[in-house]
Amino acid sequence: MTKKNVRARLIIAESEQGADMLHATGFRAPDAFVYLQSRGRTAILLSDLEYDRGRREARVDEVVSSSELEKRLARKSGTKPSSLEVTAAFLKARGGTRPLVPSDFPLGLARELEGHGIMVEPVAGMFRPERQIKTPEEVRLMTRATRITECGMERAFEVLRASSIGKSRVLRWGGAVLTSERLRIEIESAILRAGGIPAGNSIVACGEQACDPHERGHGPLRGNELIILDLFPRDAVSGYYGDLTRTVVRGKATEAQTRLWEICLLGQKLALGSLRVAADGGAIHREVTQFFTDNGYPTERVGVAKDGTGGRWSGFFHGTGHGLGLDLHEAPRFGAGKLKAGQVFTIEPGLYIPGVGGVRHEDVALITTKGHKLISRIAKPLEI
Repeated sequence: MTKKNVRARLIIAESEQGADMLHATGFRAPDAFVYLQSRGRTAILLSDLEYDRGRREARVDEVVSSSELEKRLARKSGTKPSSLEVTAAFLKARGGTRPLVPSDFPLGLARELEGHGIMVEPVAGMFRPERQIKTPEEVRLMTRATRITECGMERAFEVLRASSIGKSRVLRWGGAVLTSERLRIEIESAILRAGGIPAGNSIVACGEQACDPHERGHGPLRGNELIILDLFPRDAVSGYYGDLTRTVVRGKATEAQTRLWEICLLGQKLALGSLRVAADGGAIHREVTQFFTDNGYPTERVGVAKDGTGGRWSGFFHGTGHGLGLDLHEAPRFGAGKLKAGQVFTIEPGLYIPGVGGVRHEDVALITTKGHKLISRIAKPLEI
């Protein structure tokens, strides 16, 4: 297909959270703007607030001022055009009357554009499939994001090491009880100082709380219990995410806790050892799940009443990993297909056993032609 016949591609979104827009333009803006790829060229439509910065920073062929375009249209028609009329004129002038758009394109906006002669068509799946294969520069940026994440983890280790085990095994630090909330503040302050944007909901979950994978954690932390630390900040400059989990015990781990931690680590090593081009992510997940079952940790509901109600999940009941990049959970899904060189995934099997605690080991891995390369490098201590 020639460039002339390739469908135009349209994004209308902000780029602070809009990963497709940030990937397409490299331009960070908190308010929605217009991006069009058409006829072999790329262009963005910006307000006066962002125009000068966009000309300096955006990786596009053309930056158009919405106010200047509005003036030209007003001179022709004699009336001030609406912002939607300005957008439609921008698109029509560049061959964007029937553009493809992301699947989450706002329905209301699509219908309004239709009233101005712009007929959009949503694309199923990834709008920018090139995002799944990271360039060397993107790998560098993701490595930086991971180092920022590791700064937060190191601070967590530092505070836990400095804490003491008090009455009822409650941890104390700095003259007061060490809670999940206090440790989270220390972690996220370190991330901020290192150049990251803290998640605000980093996971610091202790004991039974850690048996729920997405429990943030609250209240006092306790010695001799498993503590899951799951951090996932963004690099403030690039917008790429880091994601890292470690599980530790402040004090002495029991035999049951140690075995759970070690089997989970062996499951992660099994998954990492299977990473290679053309490997089936779903098959790797099933292999890890079976390994846990064979070692006494089946995935099941426990404590279910005779009538089938109640109970909770035990074992391994989430994915082995997920894609990572400008989104925290980025396509493709780890278990959805064959792995390709240049993809970046977290590998994070977990085991959650009520009465013992939860364990999760998570690292960031780049798929290479030789297998994989770990981007994360921080140690995995059990006892601190």
